[in-house]
Amino acid sequence: MSSTSSRRSSDGRASSTGSSRVACHSPISSRRWTAGPKTSRPFSPSRPGRRIVALRIGRETCRNLESALTREWLVTNGLGGFASGTVAGVNTRRYHGLLVAAMNPPVQRMVLLAALEEWLLPSAGEAIPLAAHEYWDGTVYPEGFVHLDGLELDGMLPVFRWTAAGRTIEKRIWMEHETNRSVISYRLVTGPAVTLQLRPLFAHRDYHQQRHGQGGFDMAETSDGWIIDAERVRSYLEVHPVPVIRSQPDWYWRVLHRAERARGLDDEEDLFTPGVIEVSLSPRAEVILVTGTEPVPPGWDAAGSLQAALEQQVVLEDPGADNPLACQLVRAAEHFRVARRTPGAPPRSPDRTVIAGYHWFTDWGRDTMISLPGLAIRPGMLWEARAVLDTNIRYLDQGLIPNRFPDSGQPPEYDTMDATLWMFHALSAYLAVSGDWRFIADRLDALQGIIDWHVRGTRHNIRMDPQDGLLAGGEEGYALTWMDAHVQDWVVTPRRGKPIEINALWYNALRLIADWSERAARSGQHFSQMATQARESARARFWYARGGYCYDVVDGPVGDDPSLRPNQVIAMSLAYPLIEGEQARSALDAVSATLLTPYGLRTLSPKDERYQPAYRGDQRARDAAYHQGLVWPWLLGPYLDAHLRIHGDRAAAGRVLEPFTAHLAEAGLGTISEIFEPEPPFRPVGCIAQAWSVAEILRHALASK
Repeated sequence: MSSTSSRRSSDGRASSTGSSRVACHSPISSRRWTAGPKTSRPFSPSRPGRRIVALRIGRETCRNLESALTREWLVTNGLGGFASGTVAGVNTRRYHGLLVAAMNPPVQRMVLLAALEEWLLPSAGEAIPLAAHEYWDGTVYPEGFVHLDGLELDGMLPVFRWTAAGRTIEKRIWMEHETNRSVISYRLVTGPAVTLQLRPLFAHRDYHQQRHGQGGFDMAETSDGWIIDAERVRSYLEVHPVPVIRSQPDWYWRVLHRAERARGLDDEEDLFTPGVIEVSLSPRAEVILVTGTEPVPPGWDAAGSLQAALEQQVVLEDPGADNPLACQLVRAAEHFRVARRTPGAPPRSPDRTVIAGYHWFTDWGRDTMISLPGLAIRPGMLWEARAVLDTNIRYLDQGLIPNRFPDSGQPPEYDTMDATLWMFHALSAYLAVSGDWRFIADRLDALQGIIDWHVRGTRHNIRMDPQDGLLAGGEEGYALTWMDAHVQDWVVTPRRGKPIEINALWYNALRLIADWSERAARSGQHFSQMATQARESARARFWYARGGYCYDVVDGPVGDDPSLRPNQVIAMSLAYPLIEGEQARSALDAVSATLLTPYGLRTLSPKDERYQPAYRGDQRARDAAYHQGLVWPWLLGPYLDAHLRIHGDRAAAGRVLEPFTAHLAEAGLGTISEIFEPEPPFRPVGCIAQAWSVAEILRHALASK
């Protein structure tokens, strides 16, 4: 797979060519705890005063390996870094790990600490496993999940509980905000004291890769852990209270990532262990493990760290106690709002951006602008919306904002027709909520410049056709719309010509810039004239009378495309709708009858011979299905906007969202998946947590409370 192309594949990489706050209590230790050789220092336990239990996964699911492997938890750090794994404790993806650090936030992510092998060592009797790994031949060892009583989400933070040998053990995982540091606490809830043995397993590699072979690791033992150097990255692992350290460097060979095997990708990995740590776990006491790319700072304590992590989960002024979906998605939204480090800027850069999805997406301009109204355009978060908008405006080039910021930290890519036009939609939403006209006025020159570039032509043949005022674009080998799957030299859905949603966004942008220009005492007449021409042309050109809906693309390489796709709902949903009246009603009925499912809209009619009913097989097979039938939840956002405009039934819109409450306990726990298979049982696939899925469902969930 080439790394030179910017097209998105279904694994997200560049493919080829007023709520209550949670209170913590306990005395805070003032003693220093830093990395390197030293004497041990006590610090306060991390137990919170009370929990916000977002959901529970019970014993029956936890102890059923197949069920537990399909449910994944996710913790993030506001830099693009994360920790993630399955309920069972088995890493099924190359992206799973306890510390996945963003070395150049929010990109250049590396899996540093892949896993821990955890055992309880009673004074009498056999060792009891808490961890689990799967190997190349299907062997699962150890099988700690057989003792797992349940998993709870405390907001979005996972809390595991095992019961074995008369003891109950609780484990909690969190990350520190805007720091590449993960913290894991173990607490003996009931039963006599026991020795806890921890064996760290390090990968130290790019998160898209797998580690193979021996060598390349340097380690240094400290009084409470190790310092690991590999791949030009240093990581620290420290444990408190004073552990017994046995440095025994070794390798765990051929660990299986079964999700990668199912995708036809490299599916095995070798992991380095520096040895084992043993520490006494006493009643009412805790063991704390901290791992990060920097030493733990002086004065650090677990209680303060956990408190900060809990409070970082957004506190929204009562999103609605009677609306659990909105409550949970407010917390899930925090995963996607992250810092972006601008080259040459200080380490704590003020730039903000949106991660498109976990585990493998970076920040994409289109996803950011579609997501922004749901993620950040609401009271208390408007500063972040402004920062995200300014970050993208700063990168404007030839009238386009970036399509994608590459994983490697290279310059952004600009192969998109719609990301910049979606920014006008986001700016309009920002102005409606904030009333901050000055923000728009100060950027009006840049916004007018965007329109000028589109009129005279910019990259990839993106230009306004002067004959009809519609926006056209496309180039061999590129997919410039959101349907952008690309397999080697094959563009699955090129959509060259004049796509329906592109022209809806174009018309909306023209009307908005005309309004804003007039408000700024500048003439907006020429923008209004262009908008009128585009609207009249579109209503004549896009209507497919035989089907009673809109063409998906007109003036394509082979003419007009009558494929029944969901893109036309965008033409009915924006502030200035391109399609209205009986045409809109008829088109919405066609979409509702054929494309609507419990989890979103199908991307192609099941009656179409190209329709793909499943998402399985190797990368090529999956990319071929990506926009050829698969269900996308984010499309419910514009669909419901159109439905409300035409029918005005908020209660019906609320009912459309109901299936997502149950989905919170599937796939990515507490969040919403990227895509679903288009036939019952509508299996969630793709990314376990997708920004625009969460944002658009949250936007409507808050409106329907």
